[in-house]
Amino acid sequence: MKVVLFCGGQGMRLREYSEEVPKPMVPVGYRPLLWHLMKYYAHFGHNDFILCLGHRADAIKQFFLNYEEAVSNDFVLTEGGTKKVLLASDIDDWTITFVDTGVHSEIGERLRRVRQHVDGEEMFLANYADGLTDLDLNAYVEECKKRGQIGSFLAVRPPQSYHVATVDERDNAVALGPIAGADLWLNGGYFAFRNEIFDYIEEGEDLVAEPFHRLIADDQLYAHRFSGFWSPMDTFKEKQYLDGLYEAGPAPWALWKKGGP
Repeated sequence: MKVVLFCGGQGMRLREYSEEVPKPMVPVGYRPLLWHLMKYYAHFGHNDFILCLGHRADAIKQFFLNYEEAVSNDFVLTEGGTKKVLLASDIDDWTITFVDTGVHSEIGERLRRVRQHVDGEEMFLANYADGLTDLDLNAYVEECKKRGQIGSFLAVRPPQSYHVATVDERDNAVALGPIAGADLWLNGGYFAFRNEIFDYIEEGEDLVAEPFHRLIADDQLYAHRFSGFWSPMDTFKEKQYLDGLYEAGPAPWALWKKGGP
């Protein structure tokens, strides 16, 4: 399946990087977050990517135009350093379409602007470019196909560092507990769409605010509840968390290093 990735946001909560580096290009280890996400999809055989570009599109284009395989792969150097033989490769079988979808476009509008690139596809995948998971993508896609609804997304638990407060009418706290224990689910991305999704998106719209509510009204939106590993990278603290997992290795999302699922 083709994979549409929304790479145009400015990442305002990651100001340490966002002035010069778009959020998808913030590094986790040797490679940017976007690369980790694409490697995840490619691990499941989905290696035809459509990048919806916006803020600092040039940085994303230049990364791939000047891609150096040896940074993340073993290789043999001979003949005084003039000959390099790669022992593995990351992106030799990837197809990447770069589309400028506007600096200030909403995500629904970004998706509309790449419609021509997914025409004829019965289903395609889409995602934000700032979250990682160890979801068994193939099993998820099969469930989406079986259900037959137009849209699907990953429903995930909120970050466990927060606590939920119950407050009475006098503003007194009557209960306080970890958010993980509350029956709350967030939109974690990892969308699967049938091509009919475009019938639900009007010009200039966000993806969730209006189109998803239209899908809900027609009973066409599937929330796949998932309690495994999922983490966004919206803040510097979350970047540090992902860096720590990467350094401890292998990172939960790096399924290509684990041989499964």
